[in-house]
Amino acid sequence: MTIPSLFKEVVEKHPDVICQYSRGDHGTFTPSTFKEVFSKISAIAWSLDNLGIKKGDHIGLISDNRSEWLITDLAIVSLGAADVPRGCDTMAQEMSYILGFSECRISVLENAKQLEKIVSMKKDLPDLKTIILLDKPETLPKSPWKVLYYEDLLKKGMDKTSDDFIASKIAEGEGEDLCTLIFTSGTTGEPKGVMLSHNNFLHQVQNIDKVANLEVGDIWLSVLPVWHSFERVIQYIAVCAGTTIAYSKPVGKIMLMDMQKLNPQWMASVPRIWSAIESGVSRNIKAKGGVSWALYRFFLSVAVIHQGMQNRMQGRVADFKKVFTLPYYIIYPIPWLLLYPLRALGNKLVFSKIQAKVGNGFKCGISGGGALPPRIYQFFKAIGIQLLEGYGLTETAPVVAFSPQQHPVMGVVGPAWPGTEVKVVNEKGNKAAPGEKGVVYLKGPQVMQGYYKKEKATSEIINKEGWLNSGDLGIMTVKDELKLIGREKDTIVLLGGENIEPVPMEQKLAESPYIEQAVIVGQDQKYLAALIVPDFDALEAYAKENNLAYENRIHLRDVHAVLELLTSEINGLISAKNGFKSFERIYKFAVLRKTFEVGQELSGKQDLKRHAIVDIYKKEIKGLF
Repeated sequence: MTIPSLFKEVVEKHPDVICQYSRGDHGTFTPSTFKEVFSKISAIAWSLDNLGIKKGDHIGLISDNRSEWLITDLAIVSLGAADVPRGCDTMAQEMSYILGFSECRISVLENAKQLEKIVSMKKDLPDLKTIILLDKPETLPKSPWKVLYYEDLLKKGMDKTSDDFIASKIAEGEGEDLCTLIFTSGTTGEPKGVMLSHNNFLHQVQNIDKVANLEVGDIWLSVLPVWHSFERVIQYIAVCAGTTIAYSKPVGKIMLMDMQKLNPQWMASVPRIWSAIESGVSRNIKAKGGVSWALYRFFLSVAVIHQGMQNRMQGRVADFKKVFTLPYYIIYPIPWLLLYPLRALGNKLVFSKIQAKVGNGFKCGISGGGALPPRIYQFFKAIGIQLLEGYGLTETAPVVAFSPQQHPVMGVVGPAWPGTEVKVVNEKGNKAAPGEKGVVYLKGPQVMQGYYKKEKATSEIINKEGWLNSGDLGIMTVKDELKLIGREKDTIVLLGGENIEPVPMEQKLAESPYIEQAVIVGQDQKYLAALIVPDFDALEAYAKENNLAYENRIHLRDVHAVLELLTSEINGLISAKNGFKSFERIYKFAVLRKTFEVGQELSGKQDLKRHAIVDIYKKEIKGLF
């Protein structure tokens, strides 16, 4: 069994179901059925086969989200070859290294701009012979390689191939065949090529029905970079379940507009995007002022309290030690019943209008790539939208743990994925007790084959028993649910020897409506400090409400009342009341001039590139100590 063979079965069962919605320049969507997509895959596979692609070859695939990506990907892996994917934001040197190290003879590039990046690096790409462009440019840059065009290969393949050709190629595939080489966008050192097989992905695809209720014809809104393992497995899950992928963009206005057009049932995204949606909703309602803002805040508070009671009565609470729950069943039912009419009224007056912005059929959002702040989870649950948290690594294709649709729990990334073992190992090397911090280890069929041509690095992360060291810090609940608390390498050690995990503090600070992101610093210092990325829209609204004079958005950083506001927010959030210790207090902070960007302060997965941040803002950090 391989991904293409499973996809072929779906095509045979549901040939006329929509497989993809492609987004045009003017926001219109063009549908393609499973049968039509399969014909295109067959055509591209025939053309690639005609170019000499054979089992075991590596093919570069440098492109952002689009329908042609999945078609090209499935064509490549149907031939028994493996793709080497990357996004269009990849820097020239990194792209050259990846294509060269993986010995790609052919590379598919989205456009001529990607070709221009590597034209001067021919000496670093001795194996590269042919470029295939998805978009045909008006003028082609001078290229040392043969250049072909996707649309020409598609047309030629359509004229020449038959279903028998692709069927015979798919039948030759095996589960252990290499499916892809995904190079990690690590914050330090050279990228490592993660070797993922068809079996690695199939372990996720074939178990999705145990944790989520997908129905044939459901629509997924695709907004994440498809070359990441998270979005990639979502696309495999989608098409192998007979559901539909609609390609959108991770831009607030575009995303919401597409949601209203398509009424999707599912969307996978990262905490930053979910947070941006919440901030946008709150900001828009606050701008209306008066009654609208007061009603919104009141009914949101009611919904959060009501849902909290319901979660406790249903056992949907993360407990890190045994809790005697009988009193809750005695105490909560009456206030829960009393609040029910108020919550129903809030749904009718306020939240139904917010729900309409994401369409009428939305079932669940899936959040991965970092822990979801509780405030964001509570907001979506309050307005009637369930978010399901998951946890994974590129090295595990990627899912390790997932909060099931039938029993979601706030604050944890769920129990282990079906057929997967997860344990937390303490400092003594023993399995940690519930509530005890340690490093997360995992074992299962989704664990990678290894790092390409890096046996030493592979042996350092996977031990002889097959346990993979994630490098993440976590704690387990009494019900074996996993909560992440940071990265082992991110631990800050103060001059006094105190160990501090920055991630929970950064997540707490991001709960402020005025703080978009925060980075805790203080390694080998006497105290902690923070770099603050403000939510400039929220600060500007605050300044206008309070008649504060300022020249421009950046100047807001220097307004005394704004600094007092941020100081109050920071001190209120990082406090003993919220469970923080005295040495975790933030003594100083610097407000930055701009938001973080992918490729600079953020990795492609939206993770903080801490080493890069320390280098970029070394002047600001020095001023804090």
